[in-house]
Formats: sequence, structure tokens, C-alpha cells
Amino acid sequence: MSYDPHKHHRRSIRLKGYDYSQEGMYFVTICVQKGQCLLVETAVQEMIQLWWNKLPEKFTVVILDAFVIMPNHIHFIIAITHDVGAHPCVRPDGVRPEDGQAQGQTRGSAPTGVTLGTIVQWFKTMTTNAYIHGVKEQGWESFPGKLWQRNYYEQIIRNERHLTAVRQYILNNPANWEADQLHPQAPINKFNQHWQNNKEQK
Repeated sequence: MSYDPHKHHRRSIRLKGYDYSQEGMYFVTICVQKGQCLLVETAVQEMIQLWWNKLPEKFTVVILDAFVIMPNHIHFIIAITHDVGAHPCVRPDGVRPEDGQAQGQTRGSAPTGVTLGTIVQWFKTMTTNAYIHGVKEQGWESFPGKLWQRNYYEQIIRNERHLTAVRQYILNNPANWEADQLHPQAPINKFNQHWQNNKEQK
């Protein structure tokens, strides 16, 4: 059976007691608040890409892998490593982790307290600030409340087969947008379902 991230991402699957600062690869999805399609404009996508590329500069433990910007969410794979040269993963573009040292990564430089949550929160904060600036200076569509949905969805990548499947999913995501369950017009829209459930619980 093919890998379906939406089935795995119906709710947070964070593991109790799991140390998200330890070495590993993670598949992450971050959604725009209420599913608004705010990530369509080229300038917005360039801003998101810019802060994605800055992650290894901010966190030397980070290795970037596959990444895609969809109209109302982003998917990416990120590796956290304490020893860049020893990490087994190879990015889809063929760059090995040790090649990243020229971009500011240093061997064995894992600062304490850096977790997947810390990394995602920094990314959300920087992109939110940049988006607000875009609203004021470039007329980007405004958003009520927060840009990003609270929290995020993640899955620990367990092996090479899983990694290949997730990379392929991310690569194919734009072509499959019309059938995506996060599409605003999907028969069962995950955003609408989420907000309706919250409304019913209040």
C-alpha cells in the first residue's frame, strides 16, 4: 500500500517521552491558519524559501532535505545530527551531509536544547514577521490572528524505504494538489473538519 501522509497526519503523532533533539530525520507539515491559501504569490514563496534556507545557519545541527510550498501548507524533511560527517542520509540533490560544512555546519556542534519544536517555532516566527512586513509594504493578503496553525504535524522517518516514499510524496505534491485533502474544495477538507470539530467542542 502506498504511503499516505494525510492518514498519518490526522492528528499530532508526537511520541510521549521521545527526545526530539536526538539525531534523526523528520517529515514535517506546517499549515496556514484555517487553510487560507496565502502561499500562492511568487514573492511569498520566495520569502518562505529564504527562511527555509537559513535554518542551517541558525541551527548547525540541521540538514535540509526535500521541501515543497503548497498554497496553504508546506511539507519538508529535516535531519537533526550531532555529527555531520557520520550522518548516513544523502539529500535528493546528491549532496552529502559533510558537504554542508562549507555552509556553516561544524562537526559535533549540537547545541543543547535544540529540538525539532525549537526549529519549527523559529521558522514560524521568522516567516510570520516577514509576511506581516509583506502585508504592510507589498500589499500581501492579510490574515486574522496568526499566520500558521498552532502546532505542526511530524513523523519520524524510520528507514530508507520510508524516506524514499516521503521524498516522492513531497515531489509529487504540486501535481496532486487538486486531489489533496488539504485543498479548500476537497470533499472532506481537513481544515474545515478541524475547525468544525473545535467549534462543536466549545
